[in-house]
Formats: sequence, C-alpha cells, structure tokens
Amino acid sequence: MINKLHYISQQTAQRSHLDNIQAACEAGCQLIQLRIKNEMHENILPVATAAKALCDRYNALLIINDYPHIAAAVDAAGVHVGLQDMTVAEARAIVGRQKIVGGTANTLADILTHVRNGASYVGLGPFRFTTTKQNLSPVLGLEGYRTIMTALREQQVHTPVVAIGGILETDIPAIIQTGIHGIAVSGLITQSAGQQPLVQHIYELLNKQ
Repeated sequence: MINKLHYISQQTAQRSHLDNIQAACEAGCQLIQLRIKNEMHENILPVATAAKALCDRYNALLIINDYPHIAAAVDAAGVHVGLQDMTVAEARAIVGRQKIVGGTANTLADILTHVRNGASYVGLGPFRFTTTKQNLSPVLGLEGYRTIMTALREQQVHTPVVAIGGILETDIPAIIQTGIHGIAVSGLITQSAGQQPLVQHIYELLNKQ
C-alpha cells in the first residue's frame, strides 16, 4: 500500500535537503521524496546516498524524483517521474519490477497513460498555485479532483492517486472526500514550527476516510 503522506524535500536558506528530510523523518513522515532540480547527476548521488541512510534509520521509504539510475544505485524504494521525463515503464525498466514507480499527472489522460505503463501511484496536481514548482500545469482545485476521481471510478481504475500542489492542513478533509488516496506536501511541513504534531494530525485526517 502506498503511504498516504508524501514529504517532498526542499532546500531552504537555513536548511539543506538532508536537514529537512531528517526533520520530516523525526516528525513521523514515512515516505520521503528527494527532489533536487537543475543539478548534475554526480552532485545528486551523494545526497541520495545520505538520504537513504537517513530514511533507513527512521524506517521511512525513499523515493528519488526524476533519476531512476540514482534510485537504483542507492537502492531507494522507488522513483517518481514528471510529465516531461521518461515514461513510468522506462523508469521501471531501470529500477526493477519490485520498486515503487510514480508519475506526475495534470489530466485524466495523463493518469490513464501512467496506469497503462504500470504506475504504482500517480501524483495529481497542482491543487492550487505553488512556488515550489517551475512550469506549473493548470490548477485543478477541488472540482478538478472530483471530476477526475469520478471518471477513474467509472473506468474502474484503482491505482492510488496522490494530490499535490500548495495543499494546506485545512484542505485535507475536502481533498480526501473526492476519493484521493493521499497527499504530497513540501512547504506545509518544512515551514511548520511544530512538525511532529502537524504530521500526526495530517495522518489522523488522512486515515479518517
């Protein structure tokens, strides 16, 4: 089962990706996605190696964004590929059949393509505008999620769909009511002054449905 809460790493002025990953793990996050953009492969590998060691220490799963060869090299739990990257099927050929492979989607068609290619889960967004991601796809909002999730149920598609993009704590109950499996967040946790109680409350909200 794909975890219902995905923490996507980010680097801030005060803290590195690894600092924020450790804090998220300490707060109780059980699935971490290492997301480093616009960086050379050789610079990401040592960070991924250290992130894997951190996640192992806290019994959390590590997903590598965009770099299946790095995911395979550090024996991460899996990889996540974007809309402009290689296909889920191509990524799985690199990381192996037993690994988690997720894909980014903005439309029903995107989801169905990932499902045909054997995705373990699909990250659907953005929910609202976010500065975390460049080249943002059209914002979906609650209505977009309702429409897409209804269509997936009608087509009997059961691949877990994870909402992403500017999600706030107060958004979670309404998002889950659309049939979404879980959420992926970054700033919500990174910028929180009370990460452990926040993560605990997020899990409570996600598991109510």
